[in-house]
Amino acid sequence: MIPLNQRLKEVSNFVNHKTLADIGSDHAYLPLYLLEQGKIERAIAGEVVKGPFEAAKQNVAKYQKQDLVDVRLGNGLDVIKAGEVDVITICGMGGPLIKEILLNGKDKLTHFPTLILQSNIHTEAVREAILTLGYQIDHEVIMKEKKHIYEILVCNKAERICNYTPLEMKFGPYLLKEKNEVFKEKWQRELNQLQNVAAGIKNQKEHQEKYASLINQILALKEVLK
Repeated sequence: MIPLNQRLKEVSNFVNHKTLADIGSDHAYLPLYLLEQGKIERAIAGEVVKGPFEAAKQNVAKYQKQDLVDVRLGNGLDVIKAGEVDVITICGMGGPLIKEILLNGKDKLTHFPTLILQSNIHTEAVREAILTLGYQIDHEVIMKEKKHIYEILVCNKAERICNYTPLEMKFGPYLLKEKNEVFKEKWQRELNQLQNVAAGIKNQKEHQEKYASLINQILALKEVLK
């Protein structure tokens, strides 16, 4: 049995494809697990750093899957050709980095492979990239593992022009409707931090513009958390 944490198991729930590209694959655990579960036929594991690249190659050899998992060294989507895969996973990164990878590799997305994107922070940046590239969000998950909260987006080619509101871009169109306990915990944490910062600069004349901005953010969060 391939070891996999709960975060990546949640990602795996949305995979049922032919060929996967896992970008930033580390030890290639996700591709190996998906092969074991019969959810893909073959995979490309991409790594930009030599150490994790070698670790992924060793792990693939350990499980004797060299003929099914091609470990490639390269930056972002540079490791694949257009049309080579039908699903791409990018997990365990910040939203701005995922956005950068997608926009820099947009020529590899012209056939619209499914994108399964798991960000650790600033998921709004991922949603911005998705819209720019002509995708739509089909599923969103927010989950907690240990002390960390993660968001997962499942995206496919847009069937129509998507016009998400600013609130939907920030909080997620599906997550905003559901507002589950993990969602509330994440944004309550954010609210507490903003309130602490605001309290610290409330009486400082040189920071009144920042204070006013913080108050607007605090009011918006309180409205969402109602």
